[in-house]
Amino acid sequence: MQANVVVVGSLNMDLVTRAERLPRPGETVFGQAFGTVHGGKGANQAVAAARLGASVAMVGCVGTDAYGVQLREGLEAEGIDCQAVRTVAQGASGVALIVVDTDSQNTIVVVPGANGCLDAQDIMTVDGMLQGAKVIICQLEVPMDTVGHVLKRGRELDKIVVLNPAPASGPLPVQWYALVDYLIPNESEALALSGVPVDSLESAELAARSLMALGASNIIVTLGSQGALLVSAQRVVHFAAPKVEAVDATAAGDTFVGAFSAALAAGKGEDDAIRFAQTAAALSVTRAGAQPSIPGLQDIKDFASS
Repeated sequence: MQANVVVVGSLNMDLVTRAERLPRPGETVFGQAFGTVHGGKGANQAVAAARLGASVAMVGCVGTDAYGVQLREGLEAEGIDCQAVRTVAQGASGVALIVVDTDSQNTIVVVPGANGCLDAQDIMTVDGMLQGAKVIICQLEVPMDTVGHVLKRGRELDKIVVLNPAPASGPLPVQWYALVDYLIPNESEALALSGVPVDSLESAELAARSLMALGASNIIVTLGSQGALLVSAQRVVHFAAPKVEAVDATAAGDTFVGAFSAALAAGKGEDDAIRFAQTAAALSVTRAGAQPSIPGLQDIKDFASS
């Protein structure tokens, strides 16, 4: 089956520690639990889209280590097409070191590993896959040149192009903005891209408008428990987040991106797609872990009827 959502991005094994609080610089704290969880922003978004109704293909790289085997098998178990997941000879798979505190806040250090090997040749090899997609998703845990190539090709093919600029350490290449249909940063990413601190709806709109001035068409700033703000040339709309009891915020943003893209691929309108993504992201924070926290369609239906 031809995938209607193609995700180009990272696959990581998450090494997750839970602690009472996050350590300060130079400080050692005792952890309460440890586990390995399948993650990577690209893979998380692919899983979210697949669990929420899309047919999904993943484009990325893993190493020859045990993590690489596990990451591939995990995606295949979700029904995701992994023929474009390349195994890098003599390479280690990407890992993410995550600490989660009792307030569900986290710190993350990512070691790219094989993700750094994804290149333009990999993308050219799967051009037929891109041609058949409705939505193409990218993030920033693979080489920037590769992301730029995907964005350009997505625009040439007139696909819906979604960019989650994470992790973001500074402004994006200016030429990228016109290639993206939906730019979806969180508060810290919006700050990194625009230079505008985001701590309110007003500042989120200001940051988004500065990105529009660079050529962005639709910006959705995700604001955690404060919901999401859509800013475009035509309108500004705030979408409130459902009220839930948060346990772990890991992969909430990825769940939003994957759910939003799945909804667009299914033909939902922009507003309905954002509301759907808000519900999925809210449910994800009620569970621990990255991919284990991502809800399915039945979870969404149960929540709506509760």
